[in-house]
Parts: sequence; structure tokens; C-alpha cells
Amino acid sequence: MIQIKICGLTNLEDAHVATEVGADLLGFIFYEPSPRYVTPDTVKQIVTELHQRESTARMVGVFVNATPETVRYTLDYCQLDLAQLHGEESPDFVAQFATQAYKALRPQSLADAETMMTPYLAIEADFQLSKADRPQFLIDAYHPILYGGTGHVTDWGMAATLANRYEIMLAGSLTPDNVAEAIEQVQPWGVDVSSGVERAKGQKEHDLVRAFVRAARGRRASSMC
Repeated sequence: MIQIKICGLTNLEDAHVATEVGADLLGFIFYEPSPRYVTPDTVKQIVTELHQRESTARMVGVFVNATPETVRYTLDYCQLDLAQLHGEESPDFVAQFATQAYKALRPQSLADAETMMTPYLAIEADFQLSKADRPQFLIDAYHPILYGGTGHVTDWGMAATLANRYEIMLAGSLTPDNVAEAIEQVQPWGVDVSSGVERAKGQKEHDLVRAFVRAARGRRASSMC
């Protein structure tokens, strides 16, 4: 089954709706320049409340060029399951977190993607993972400066070739209107959405969250409460 990640969450209400409609992963951004930045204290409160409500979604911290100590502390403090490393983190950096981390890449082309992936694949080979554990990579739209949130759609043809070889999570301007087509074309391990289900930056539109999950699961509107 396709894995669905709702990212850029900043408050409990939005996070609860995401879990209620069946999101598999919830993403919290710990990169201060991001308009969706959220503090560790806030995330800790959200995650604690969701655990009390017996949520089964996995919690993901999104980091951009943070120190290993910061990543490790935040994972522990906020009770997070995974770290998405979205900056220029090296293979050695990723290896410190073993199966708890995966690398986000923003390739310009298939050749660029393969070049970027190669140093990390040796790490992947050291870990025996089931497909349910986490993606090997997140593939986001290219931008020379921005770390996600670019408003650009990822090259689905490139992503489809990568998805045939690796377990990838597809990101890059996905919406309720295009996610079903993206899944059909790319066949990824999972899909990641943030701005595509927002009414304002950092604030989710709940009807869009529901519509995104419905579309990603291949359900008609009438089949979901």
C-alpha cells in the first residue's frame, strides 16, 4: 500500500486530522527559515497527545544541515520515529542514524540523481530493511537554493525510473488533483505533501487533506466518511 506523508504540520488539530484520515507519516520541519518551522517543544506536545490518542502514524523530523547532536536530541526529545535529512548531509552523517534516517535529494536529471545516490547506497546495503520501514530516498523538485516548498513539480519520468530501482518517496507540488496520476506514473514507495493541502503556509485545509488521502488511496469521494 502507498505510504502517505503529510508534512509541514505545525499544530495538533492539523496533525490529528491527518492521522484520522489515514496518513502513515507526519512531518515536522525543524528548519528555522522555513515558513512551516515548528519548535521542538511544540512538536513534543503534539506527539505526546497523538500517542495518548493511540495514533499509529510514524513521526518524522525534517532537518536541513543540522548537527548530528541536534538531530539526535530532537528525535529523542520529541519522540520521533524518523529523520528526513533535506540538506547537504554526507553519507557518514546519515550512517550515524542507521535505519532511523533517510536522505532527501533534489536532482536536476536522472544522471544527476544517480550520481547523488551512489555514495548513500553503500549505507543502504548495510541495513536490512523491509519496505514498511522507510524510503531509501525522498525525491523532491530541483531548486538551486530552496530546500523544498519550491512550487515546482518533480520530473515524474525521472522519478519513475528511480522508483523502479529504489524505494522512493515522491514530493514536489503534489495536490489532491495530481497525486493519483503521480502514483500511477511513478509507482513510488510513498508520497509527500505539504503546500498542496494548505490554506496558508503552515496551516492545513482539512478538506484538502482528506481529498489528498482519498485520491492517493484510489478511493471515490463517496467511499470515505
